[in-house]
Amino acid sequence: MAYFIVFVGAGFGGALRHFMNMFVSHWGGASHAGTAIVNVSGSFAMGLLAGTFALRGHLPQEVRLFLSTGLLGGYTTFSTFSLDAVLLYERGQRIVALAYVAISVGLSIVALALTLVRAVVRPL
Repeated sequence: MAYFIVFVGAGFGGALRHFMNMFVSHWGGASHAGTAIVNVSGSFAMGLLAGTFALRGHLPQEVRLFLSTGLLGGYTTFSTFSLDAVLLYERGQRIVALAYVAISVGLSIVALALTLVRAVVRPL
């Protein structure tokens, strides 16, 4: 049953990722901008979830699996992130590629850390 729960969550997460990429593209953003937004917002959401799970340990394992491994696992896109970085580099946009990697990884870590700290310091 756990695999099915993750499978369904990942389907929703993948659809949400596609929506965000199309949304960013519709407003004139580059494809790697959509991926960066997804990775940062996904890390922010993971921080909120981790804080919630830490404070509310009574949540069922199925909820944890659906939201973190399923939904956010399907939503975040570090494999796409890697491809975008390599493509930018191969196109000769080395500074853009480096900035893209530094900003995506740095802001994702900061977003998760800040939300986790806030959740633990100031319970929901």
